Amino acid sequence: MNPIERALGILLLLTGGKLVPATVLADRFQVSLRTVYRDIDRLIALGVPIDAERGAEGGYRLAQGYLQPPVALTRNETAALLTAMALVRSSRTVPLADDLGSAEKKLLATLPKTVHGLLKDADRIVGIEPIPPDIFHSGTKAEPNDAWQNALDGFMTGILETRRVRFEHFNPSRNTRKGHDVEPLGVMFDRDLWYLAGRCVDTDTLKVYRADRVHDLEISGFRFRPPKEFSIQSLLGGTWLSEAMRRWEREEDIAKIRITAAQAKKLSADWYYRHAVFTPMADGDVLISIPSTNRARILPLVRWLGPGAELLEPAHLRQELAEELSSLTACYAPPHTFDRSA
Repeated sequence: MNPIERALGILLLLTGGKLVPATVLADRFQVSLRTVYRDIDRLIALGVPIDAERGAEGGYRLAQGYLQPPVALTRNETAALLTAMALVRSSRTVPLADDLGSAEKKLLATLPKTVHGLLKDADRIVGIEPIPPDIFHSGTKAEPNDAWQNALDGFMTGILETRRVRFEHFNPSRNTRKGHDVEPLGVMFDRDLWYLAGRCVDTDTLKVYRADRVHDLEISGFRFRPPKEFSIQSLLGGTWLSEAMRRWEREEDIAKIRITAAQAKKLSADWYYRHAVFTPMADGDVLISIPSTNRARILPLVRWLGPGAELLEPAHLRQELAEELSSLTACYAPPHTFDRSA
């Protein structure tokens, strides 16, 4: 038996999941222990994940899940799979994008040749329209870049390896970057943006970070134990945004707008503004408090609301809006009539 045949035989014997002592392998193939050690080292060098345990009851075994049974998919199952792949590709940034590509190639290699063409022609069969930009809400559009992909990949790696991550987070309202030490717990996708959820070590609170605002992410050597009660599902449905707004109310300046009850009902259906604070007033109107004084966010909102909405605070935006509306009014003023009697 040549070394290649023997290495293959050892590989097959180690797939049972139980530890196989080196002495058993030496007896099975009628070779010395030194030869068995060399064969094991050769397999490890080729990338075969072999676990070794020392001691009287030790031995070798193949890492669980390394060899998988053939994948047998029907034509309909294959079509469902390529539809899911198309949905994933429609996102401009996905976690572990390189690993997704290599996994797809491996999966394709295991499938019957009769469905290869179907998967290769996925782009011709299934089309996903990308999510259009949300012009009404400023700051909800970001272009993919390497920093965004690195943040997403690193955070996901931290989740899989249960290791803390360190990064700097950019705050657009303050134009500042602040360092964070976080235990990563989950990721979620919302309106074409990825969000990273984890426990902030400094404040011992669960926080959500926009991935495109995370920079210089590094995986630390500190391991942690994820809380069993955590589920990313608990943050869906805008729950994370509602909690974030309550925190922003303590940290940011507040814009206050007086609106009618009908306008309040309309805003309460918006994915973003429905998480603001709505306070009924004595005359039937409603006061909405928004934790932002960014002109690019507040002024378009008041313009969109139209008559019945009054920006109360901050004073400088109120003045800016008054000047803008005066200029707009001048555009619609009746044209000057020429006095023929003069």
